[in-house]
Amino acid sequence: MMHGILTIAATETRIGLRNRWIILSSLILLAFALILVLLGSAPGGEVRTDGVTVVVASLSTLSVYLVPLIALLLSFDAIAGEIDRGTLQLVLASPVSRGAVLVGKFLGHVSVLGIAVSFGYGIAGLIAFFANGGSDASALTGVGRLIASSVVLGATFIAIGYIASASVRQTGTAAALAIAIWLFAVVLYDLALLGGLLASQDGFFARDVFPWLLVLNPADAFRLYTMSAIDAAAMGGNLGRGAGSALPLNGLSAMLSPVIWTAVALALSTFILKKVRP
Repeated sequence: MMHGILTIAATETRIGLRNRWIILSSLILLAFALILVLLGSAPGGEVRTDGVTVVVASLSTLSVYLVPLIALLLSFDAIAGEIDRGTLQLVLASPVSRGAVLVGKFLGHVSVLGIAVSFGYGIAGLIAFFANGGSDASALTGVGRLIASSVVLGATFIAIGYIASASVRQTGTAAALAIAIWLFAVVLYDLALLGGLLASQDGFFARDVFPWLLVLNPADAFRLYTMSAIDAAAMGGNLGRGAGSALPLNGLSAMLSPVIWTAVALALSTFILKKVRP
C-alpha cells in the first residue's frame, strides 16, 4: 500500500516538473517576494525590528493570496482531468484503493508546492538577510517558519481542491469551482466578517461569534499564526499578549484549523471519489 502511494506521489511530482508547474510557481513566488524584499529594504524611517522580520511580514500577506491560488490550480484537475483524458479507469485499476490514490496525489502535489515555496521564499529571505547585514542568523528562523506554515496552508487548499475535482466530470467546471473557492475563502469571507463587525460593533457577534469564525477560515488562521510569530520576534517572545490573546486560538494553536480542514477535505474527497464511475 505504502509503495503504491509513494509511486503515485513520485509520478505527480514528475508531472509537475514536466509541465513546468514547479518552475512556474517558483518564479511567480520569487518575483513577488523579491519585489516585497526591495520595498521592505527601502528606507522608511525608524524601524524597531530587523529588516528580515519586516520582509517576513510582507511575505506572509503574499502567502494568504498566492499560495491558496497555486494550490487550487495544482489540484483542480486531479480527478476531473483524469476523467476528461479518459485515464481515470487506468489509475483506479492499480492495486491500491481509491483513498490511497488520492493520498498519493496529495503527497505529490504538496511536494511540488513545497519545492516552489522553499525556492521562492528561501532565495528572497537570504537576499533580505544579507541586505540587512547578515549578522543575526536567528532572523532566518522566521523565513523557515513562514515556508513551513505556507506549505501547510497550501496543503489545505490542495485537499479542498480535490473536493471540487471529484464532484464534477469536466476540467473547466472544476477550474471554475476552484476559482470560486479561492475568491470566497480569501476575499469574500473576510469582507463578510468585516461587515458583521461594522454592524455588530461591540455586540454579541463581535465578542462571541467573530473570533470563532476568524479561526474557522484556514487562510485567516494562517494569518493569525504568522502575526503572532512576527509579534513574538519583534517583542522578545511575548507570544499571545495583546489583541490576539482574546481569540479562541492564537499562535501555533491557530494552525490546528488548516490541519483539521486538510483531514476533513481529504476524507470527504475520498468519499466522493469512491462513488465516481470512470
